[in-house]
Amino acid sequence: MKKNTFQLPKRINEETKEYIKGSKERKEIIETYNSMFSKKIDIPLFIGEKEIFTENKKNITPPHDHQKIVGTYSLCEEIHVKDAIKSALDKKNEWTNTPWQERASIFLKAAELIAGPYRSKINAATMIGQSKSIFQAEIDAACEFVDFLKFNIIFMSEIYKEQPITVGNVSNRLEYRPLEGFIYAITPFNFTAIGGNLCASAALMGNVILWKPSDHQIYSAKVIMDIFNEAGLPKGVINMVTGDPEMVTNIALENPNLSGIHFTGSTHVFKGLWSKVGENINIYKDYPRIVGETGGKDFIVSHPSSDSKVVSTAILRGAFEYQGQKCSAASRVYLPESKSDEILENLKTQIKTIKMGSPIDFENFMTAVIHKNSFDKIVKYIEKARNDDEAKILIGGDYDDSKGYFISPTVILTTDPNYITMNEEIFGPVVTIFVYADNEWKDILKIVDKTSIYALTGAFISKDEESIEYALKHLRYSAGNFYINDKPSGAVVGQQPFGGSRASGTNDKAGSKLNLLRWVSPRLIKENFNPPTDYPYPYME
Repeated sequence: MKKNTFQLPKRINEETKEYIKGSKERKEIIETYNSMFSKKIDIPLFIGEKEIFTENKKNITPPHDHQKIVGTYSLCEEIHVKDAIKSALDKKNEWTNTPWQERASIFLKAAELIAGPYRSKINAATMIGQSKSIFQAEIDAACEFVDFLKFNIIFMSEIYKEQPITVGNVSNRLEYRPLEGFIYAITPFNFTAIGGNLCASAALMGNVILWKPSDHQIYSAKVIMDIFNEAGLPKGVINMVTGDPEMVTNIALENPNLSGIHFTGSTHVFKGLWSKVGENINIYKDYPRIVGETGGKDFIVSHPSSDSKVVSTAILRGAFEYQGQKCSAASRVYLPESKSDEILENLKTQIKTIKMGSPIDFENFMTAVIHKNSFDKIVKYIEKARNDDEAKILIGGDYDDSKGYFISPTVILTTDPNYITMNEEIFGPVVTIFVYADNEWKDILKIVDKTSIYALTGAFISKDEESIEYALKHLRYSAGNFYINDKPSGAVVGQQPFGGSRASGTNDKAGSKLNLLRWVSPRLIKENFNPPTDYPYPYME
């Protein structure tokens, strides 16, 4: 491919479809969902040129209908993981030397496939396997994934353009080399786009990938691999294995060619990965790059000047969209005493209208949490609050796993700003509220900053400009993404680069140039067109 034949995509976000009654996209997604829901799929391992079906398999069951089996996926053995790493390394030289325009054109084609013929399929897979409403699936599996792929191409071109100055008869240039070995990508259940991007972003920069998706995102992961294949990605660049995560991880981290880890998931698991890399540091050819986005205990602080309806809506959308299963979901809220009754009444009124059930019923704002373990964990927090003196269930608190793992939107009111549900990540539709005296709003910011080990997202809602500036200053390290007069979730690629620090990760900002820089190892090349022929310098004359 000649360089002048490739044109960069426009810096525009993918338009979100509305799926209103009577629309073409609504009819198409319903037909696609019903067709996929009624059939059974068998998902292989993707290793080099091969799709491998193993005898050992697990069922895929929708969280909102856990007795329904929509497919199976193969479980890998140690030899499969080793073969996947070998396949990646065997493909590395060819892929590394592929011109960047050709690499970009493949992922741009993938974006076009997602936006077009695969849109309903990847959305339906996300609805079925991860129990997302059509709106949540659309903004994730379709729009955000498209945005990741397109914007990363733009960011890559900008990185390559950043060069040192050339003076006199000397040429200086930076070569942005891919990392020398392979990248191990570990992705979560809650965002299809993250699953695709953690692989694609590093691969775009010329790296080869071992991908271990979450067991609860396998359906949409298969669609992602189909898209990459149809887009022309050489087989072996991204190798997908599914099975025992500890086994896969141990093999990957014991390989001297490990060059990086691209991770989204729990803080506990990420710290374990970091520890294992440290233990194995003497076996690696390079110091592995470790990039992780982990947990959150995300806050909303309402200033006494805030609009009560703005606050209650931010709480509802921030805490209960996708059943609170977002690392950015609002989980702890601080309300001024003078506005608390009005805000809570607004919240009760809105929550009463929420419907729950299957994602194919478009009247449902919420569906099920991801699996039985998650359901049981969330229920324990609810029951603890129900029985503790310093907390009470203000709204919701109901749950039922007879058909699906359904938990109603739950609001806990606590008298203790350090109560357990103000501290620990729950990852479910539970939000805890603490009411403070209006004149103590500055003091509450100190509590907000120190309450949690996390620092991912947070929101400050106020009509007072001075209070906003004060909050920005005093909550500087409390959140990597800080929202003013909005909910603390819903980051858009190219607009709000996403990531946090402290126990929330390495803050390498997915959806930005900063993330892509982690997957290259620059080489400086100096070329002298008039090299000296003798050693003395002018001052020596």
